Amino acid sequence: MLFTTIAASIFEQSITDYHQKNDVDAEIQNPYPEKSIEYYLYLKNWIDTVQWHLEDIIRDPNIDSIKALKIKRRIDLSNQDRTDLVELIDSYFYEKYQAVVYSKKATFNTESPAWAIDRLSILALKIYHWEQETLREDVSEDHLNACRKKLTILLEQQQDLSTAIDRLLADIQSGEKYMKVYKQMKMYNDPNLNPVLYGKK
Repeated sequence: MLFTTIAASIFEQSITDYHQKNDVDAEIQNPYPEKSIEYYLYLKNWIDTVQWHLEDIIRDPNIDSIKALKIKRRIDLSNQDRTDLVELIDSYFYEKYQAVVYSKKATFNTESPAWAIDRLSILALKIYHWEQETLREDVSEDHLNACRKKLTILLEQQQDLSTAIDRLLADIQSGEKYMKVYKQMKMYNDPNLNPVLYGKK
């Protein structure tokens, strides 16, 4: 089975599980063995799903400013967790393919497998929520038709991205593409690197 087929199924499961309670504070119930790639994929999408809804909440024009600040800081932490997890997934692929003998003509890809998978996870969320819009009964037919068109485009993007990811993994496995893990080296959450934070020590 293709990797993206497995990933898509896990993302869909995570999104469905989240919407059973539809609560950003709901406790995750990851059904996969800890430290397995399936576990990481489920966790990745759960983080994305919670953050999706935090982004909705913070856009409430009537939100209390203190609550908004707390959510903004929670989103910042979520972004760091997301980045850390993407790097962890890339490390999984790096270890999986570390014995590959690269072709002399091997080239680099513009992004790593895990960052492409990150986009696939977000696409799964977009597809879910645009599909929900097509099921509404309190909007006009024009609204529904516009949402259906966007959903069709998203589904095409999902197929194209899945094909590209599976091809990239196949090329890495065959030695046609190099596999490297580049850390994002974010600075804003580090008290030793963010001048606003270390300047107040």
